[in-house]
Amino acid sequence: MATMTLAQIAKQMRGVDFAILSTHTEDGNIAGRPMSNNQDVDYDGTSFFFSFEQARTISDIERNPKVSLSYTGAKGLLGKPPLFITVEGVAELIRDKAVFEKHWTKDLLIWFGDGVDTPGLVLIKVSASRIHFWDGNQDGEVPV
Repeated sequence: MATMTLAQIAKQMRGVDFAILSTHTEDGNIAGRPMSNNQDVDYDGTSFFFSFEQARTISDIERNPKVSLSYTGAKGLLGKPPLFITVEGVAELIRDKAVFEKHWTKDLLIWFGDGVDTPGLVLIKVSASRIHFWDGNQDGEVPV
């Protein structure tokens, strides 16, 4: 099993915009949904995603903050498989506009038309506790 550093995984993740965020539902099932990382890719073990207060994702996290993220990179070079990354972590809900502004990009206006002033806007911060990767040639853990 190989290892990568957070700096190496961050370099690999720069081209990956969307992740599947999985949460635990009220009946114990797992729910997943695509989330944009807002091109916030200077990866240091934390990920940020915007959502609406009334989304199931938010109530799931309030009930159980343990989440997972799944990233798939673009097709690898010379026909090799793409990079796959899974992150296990703990989610925190942020409702502070000053923090919103630090992670905001204009591309998010598609979903949140009033920008950081969108009513019911919530920022989800996921702090990694375990990162695993596969890139076709090797797999391993990234120390967090």
